[in-house]
Amino acid sequence: MTPRRGKALSGAGGESAAFMTKTILITGCSSGIGAASATLLRNRGWRVVAACRKQADVERLKAQGFLSTRIDHEDAASVDSGFAEAVALLEGRLDAIFNNGAYAIPAMVEDLPRPAMEAIFAANFFGPHQLTALALKIMRKQGSGRIVQCSSVLGFAAARGRGAYNSTKFALEGLTDTLRLELRGSPIKAILIEPGPIATPFRANAGIQYARWIKPLKEGSFWRGTYETQVEPRLRGETPPQRWELGAEAVALKLLRALEAEHPRARYYVTFPTYLAASMKRLLPQGAFDAMMMKG
Repeated sequence: MTPRRGKALSGAGGESAAFMTKTILITGCSSGIGAASATLLRNRGWRVVAACRKQADVERLKAQGFLSTRIDHEDAASVDSGFAEAVALLEGRLDAIFNNGAYAIPAMVEDLPRPAMEAIFAANFFGPHQLTALALKIMRKQGSGRIVQCSSVLGFAAARGRGAYNSTKFALEGLTDTLRLELRGSPIKAILIEPGPIATPFRANAGIQYARWIKPLKEGSFWRGTYETQVEPRLRGETPPQRWELGAEAVALKLLRALEAEHPRARYYVTFPTYLAASMKRLLPQGAFDAMMMKG
């Protein structure tokens, strides 16, 4: 497919900027939100590098006609090398990045080993930060760009049993809010997308992390019964889909809006639970909000 030429992002400099094909690097594109976003933007005429953690997925996407490279947020060297390859594929111009790759470790806070927390922070926070810093060097030189972070409703509203994921997304939101202030007045924008329940392989990937870090410790846990009656059945797919769950395309559409709006918002909510949680967090006393979140 030949990318359509389109209007450049707001603030792009240069005489031919208005006729330049827009470019983006997206991480976590093996499935789910990343795959849906890469597909939608490519169909809209964007030149997309769809990065994946595993080389086998990179090769699969290349076979489907995508530009692709390996970026594993937990592997700092792969972030550097993958970013350099992405920039080369995009011929030196980078209009946007979408830091999407992330995973969860379902567990109560007291059962989370320090190595598990170090691993998930590398994947969900340190890797995206490293990629953001690299992208900003190019965006500063070209005079424009958008940094889009895939956060979550759990980036501002904590939920029981999701402490590892909560903490990485809270951290990502704090970092992005700070970056937005530091970029104020420049043509580079920092944007958060905050999905609620989305139908992706996210739960299956969480099950892998649970088996790695938590299940071996379950026997001695105060929460053993909760793991066996609530967490493990959900990870096995024995519980119904979450209420108000949407497909990954819903996030991709919000990403498109964030990228193509002349004046993008700081935050884009996806799914009714995210809108509800944001409203209730503003309106309710903390105790009442906590009680609401306990109900799921």
